Amino acid sequence: MLNIKKLFVLLVISLLSSNISLANSLKIIDGDTIVLNGEKIRFEGIDTPELKQTCLKDNEEVKCGMLAKILLIEKIGNNMPTCIGKKKDFYKRTLAECFVNGESLSKFLVRKGYAFAYRKYSKKFIKDEDFAKENKLGMWSMTFQYPWDFRKGS
Repeated sequence: MLNIKKLFVLLVISLLSSNISLANSLKIIDGDTIVLNGEKIRFEGIDTPELKQTCLKDNEEVKCGMLAKILLIEKIGNNMPTCIGKKKDFYKRTLAECFVNGESLSKFLVRKGYAFAYRKYSKKFIKDEDFAKENKLGMWSMTFQYPWDFRKGS
């Protein structure tokens, strides 16, 4: 488990490299949105905290939205995701499930506790969310507000 100092260092690195770009064809916008070859893609069926969203862990404020983005950056590494999806959302983003080395990035984020099964739109990742919740992983070890509730208050 990362301690607060390590999280702070990761946050500083992430802030310095906002909208990480790899090979000019991948930009990581936040925990559930990327731009791949010029196409904005929203991970279908999950919701991650907003970049400016914070949580509380041991009475300390944690930038959980930034942590979700950092986790995605680390998972992708130097790999290029492949995405499957064709539908568009209200904001004209492609809704897709993306993979790195055959592993779903959505499932990974939900199982690590930094994304939620977006039940309003999909039931696919509920078991992964249950796993993270039962094991108090990621945001499940913190006091947090669901991203959809946070956006309503923004």
